[in-house]
Amino acid sequence: MTDRLKILVLSSEVAPFAQVGGLADVASALPKALHKLGHDVRVALPRYRQIDGEKHGLRRIGGLFQVALGAESRRTAAFETTLPDSGVPAYLVWDDRAFHRDGVYGFDDDPQRFAFFGCAILVLLERLGWQPDVIHCNDWHTALIPTWLDTIGRERSFFKDIATVYSIHNLGYQGVAGRLILRFAGLDESLELLDGAENPGEFNFMARGIKHADVVSTVSPSYAAQILTDEWGGKLAPLLRGRQSRLFGVLRGLDHERWNPATDTELVARYDAETIEKRVDNKRTLLDEMAMPVLEDVPLVGMVSRLVDQKGCDIAGPVVRRLLRGDGGEAQFVLLGVGLPKYHAMFSAIGADFYERARVFFKFDDSLAHRIYAASDIFLMPSLYEPCGTGQMAAMRYGSVPVVRAVGGLADTVTDFGGGTGTGFTFDDFDVNACWGALGRAMSTHRDQEAWQGLQQRGMRTDFSWDAAAPNHVMLYRQAIGLRQGLLRHPKAE
Repeated sequence: MTDRLKILVLSSEVAPFAQVGGLADVASALPKALHKLGHDVRVALPRYRQIDGEKHGLRRIGGLFQVALGAESRRTAAFETTLPDSGVPAYLVWDDRAFHRDGVYGFDDDPQRFAFFGCAILVLLERLGWQPDVIHCNDWHTALIPTWLDTIGRERSFFKDIATVYSIHNLGYQGVAGRLILRFAGLDESLELLDGAENPGEFNFMARGIKHADVVSTVSPSYAAQILTDEWGGKLAPLLRGRQSRLFGVLRGLDHERWNPATDTELVARYDAETIEKRVDNKRTLLDEMAMPVLEDVPLVGMVSRLVDQKGCDIAGPVVRRLLRGDGGEAQFVLLGVGLPKYHAMFSAIGADFYERARVFFKFDDSLAHRIYAASDIFLMPSLYEPCGTGQMAAMRYGSVPVVRAVGGLADTVTDFGGGTGTGFTFDDFDVNACWGALGRAMSTHRDQEAWQGLQQRGMRTDFSWDAAAPNHVMLYRQAIGLRQGLLRHPKAE
């Protein structure tokens, strides 16, 4: 096992080419950090129709090539470019039937689309003659790879020594299909049903990734522990417990170059922990843009979130109403997000009822997100569950003090304020009163500007960078390679 590893990172989305959520940031920032450590790292994703080939400098790799899918064979193409400002090669696989459509997810044939992606990657690797030491697969869309490598791939000389790390970013999205997908993807149709994880006639992509990968990881230590329980792991908990010796929780990072208030061109006033007094200019500007009263001493509470059950919207709505009624003192509120219609309706009503003190924006707007982080005093993130989360890390980086439920990655990244220490305010129970208690403590502490500035500065100085997180991922890769090659019995005691 050499010091310099060959690593392929697979993801359904990679910034800046295609982004729906935080996975795209991980799949972009982690390879850059690994490259800085001296590893030969490359990334691959589908080429969706919305990806501008000219803008991203895409170049075709050779001619068309054949990808076998069940009884048929498709002619497809692959393109290459590099991740911006990194030199990391990126491969994009095109297929007219799978990816020539608007959007990334949400189609009835998603299992077939991403099964095709996995099959095409395997063919592409042989065409390139590049044999990675390890393939890092992210979420259900890439789970075909560890499944194939652990079964059919063991009999192929090119693939038999390639190790796999399978990362669970969100157990709530598993990718369930009928078992005919086995034939479509060229897998062994005699694969036994995973008892409890798959119903008769089902194929569960995520369960297969967990079952067949050399190492399984999640994006925070607390989430790794929680999904071993029936409450959090659901029907996959027994499977996860069975693979516990190969399960690791590794805290994901935050791109400190992208999220840096000292250099962020979206801000009217740039600042750092030592010049935090400049931050107020961003608050003044945002409030003015939103036609809200500029009240510098009144806390501005911000939310930047997908509006879905996972993000705790069911308790956020009542808590925000209580906030804007003035129960904890005068406050203002701004929300940026998009999601389920029921939550659009809920927050629309809040915006209408408290128009003088609240603004809601139902859209994805990266520029506005940066400005909310830089302007808000308090950042509200009361998640039902949270594998890791980036909102709280970005908020702290920009000096917005988080109020979070202490679950998953939120528990690993935010420490509760008390006795002059801590970086935010936490609560345990998924309950309106518990959330209000933490937000009320934040509102009260905000009146003590010396204590508040200490909170802000501690958060801003916390190192969530990928430079800090990448070495931990390299350790996972070495574990996986050792297991695949028989150099290790198992990474942890049975």
